[in-house]
Amino acid sequence: MKKLAALALVAGVSAMALGTCSMAEESVEVSVIAAQYGQNKADWWASFVEDFNADNPGITLTVEVVSWNDIYTVVNTRIANGQAPDVLNIDVFADYQADDLLLPAEDYVSEETYAKFYDSFLEQSEIDGTVWAVPDLASARALYYNADILEAAGVEVPTTWDELLEVCEALKAYDDSIYPWGIDMTTDEGQAAFAYYTWNNGGGFVDEDGNWDLNSAENVEAIEYAINLVNLGYTNSDPANDTRYDLQDMFGAGQIAMVIAPNSLPTYIADGGYEVNYGVASIPTNTGESVSAGVMDRFMTFDNGYTDEELAAITTFYDYFFEDERYSEWVLMEGFLPATEAGGEAVAAADESMAAWVDIVGSSKFYPTAKTEWADVKQGVIDVEQQALLGEDVQTLLDDLQAEIAG
Repeated sequence: MKKLAALALVAGVSAMALGTCSMAEESVEVSVIAAQYGQNKADWWASFVEDFNADNPGITLTVEVVSWNDIYTVVNTRIANGQAPDVLNIDVFADYQADDLLLPAEDYVSEETYAKFYDSFLEQSEIDGTVWAVPDLASARALYYNADILEAAGVEVPTTWDELLEVCEALKAYDDSIYPWGIDMTTDEGQAAFAYYTWNNGGGFVDEDGNWDLNSAENVEAIEYAINLVNLGYTNSDPANDTRYDLQDMFGAGQIAMVIAPNSLPTYIADGGYEVNYGVASIPTNTGESVSAGVMDRFMTFDNGYTDEELAAITTFYDYFFEDERYSEWVLMEGFLPATEAGGEAVAAADESMAAWVDIVGSSKFYPTAKTEWADVKQGVIDVEQQALLGEDVQTLLDDLQAEIAG
């Protein structure tokens, strides 16, 4: 497909798109697949579509909201059938880029909108000097604890792995109907669990040179430690199926004493009608220095052979979505962190406690999503965890995964 000239992307492209589309005999269609984040996002998208179509009579926008458990299968099936969406909201992008399925961000994002993003966020979607996706939002993770339960059990918030074991034992002795610790090794967040434990044991997905290092000694020890928490009965009973939302509901209901969760947890609890006297602390570590996990998701556009009018309509979608007030509402709705400077200012102004989270996500570690193997690694570490839960040897599982990924 011939790319639009750079002049087509200067400020004002949205107005040009509206004029062009409104004069067309038929409406230009723009399709979006969006990930389901929480209880409110589907309703928000429905209102967004209604408003967008009313404000842009030459464009017909459709948005399909899909759960995180299903979105990868849905998207990959559509691609295989030649039905890729125009716009996709998901976390991974590098495998699509490697298959030449995506357009560079500069082809469909106006200069005005592009300038709003934090540079550090854009860098997470850069391959060989080109940005292939733009951030939609981010979150950082920390330890949430039920202050009343810990006080009643006479224990302090754990900061090390040894302390975590001791606190879990004491909590189980205090009330064995309460899970001391929450853990998610599902297809929804299993990669996050891998990050929490390996990063806080000096390991991780890659080594200091950026090469895959999945079977390092630090990683083996970390996953064995996590599995041991399960085997000792210190966690929710079904980590392979209990998603982060299940854990958040359990925490809100007072059924879990401690859980690693995103900064959006307080909003989730409030929306669910729960009342919990909770505190926030650093993730327990085995290295002396706690590492938080930063998670960033994206919007990307598939190269579907657009006409100039179609590409301009997609640009209009991005301009409309990232309009400062509308975008801030979307982020604040469920307590996520913004990917734009104006959004950051709005979040800090609306909730003073969120300002610290904006700083946290800036210093967090991120998944190595720019590596083309990331999608396979993500599923691979989840498979390792789930097989380890069934009693398989962690070292052997990680050795096999490293051989498969690194070749």
